[in-house]
Amino acid sequence: MISTVRSAVPEDLDLIIGFIRALAAYERLADAVRLDRDVLGAHLFGATPKAEVVIAERDGAAIGFALFFHNFSTFEGRPGIYLEDLFVAPEARGSGAGKALLRHLAQLARDRGCARLEWSVLDWNEPAISFYRSLGAASMDDWTVNRLSGHALAALAQ
Repeated sequence: MISTVRSAVPEDLDLIIGFIRALAAYERLADAVRLDRDVLGAHLFGATPKAEVVIAERDGAAIGFALFFHNFSTFEGRPGIYLEDLFVAPEARGSGAGKALLRHLAQLARDRGCARLEWSVLDWNEPAISFYRSLGAASMDDWTVNRLSGHALAALAQ
């Protein structure tokens, strides 16, 4: 059965949190999940959403999700889509759900006039890297991700 992709609705919040926790466990980062359900819900479904979620389903059952938001390329002078999380349940991997989610995001990017669809992948995640390359994705090996969070973010904001 081919996976279908739909936009998430507020009633999907607990499902989304379950997918986030499952992704974190797969990435060996379960202890890093500190989200607050109500805050996440407000950021996804509130008056001014900061991110969007799409859900992959097969036979009416949710089997994966993608959480994304818009960024902007000054060089292109156009927005892009940044894929924060992509997860397909282990029992559904290889079913086409991941490709269906990415195809949906590529269509959104095209329809919204975006120049790019970008994401990061852990360097040890060879199955994901191979999958992304099979779709034509190129690694941006000349770029290093930087992050300020926690105390460092607070200190710089002073």
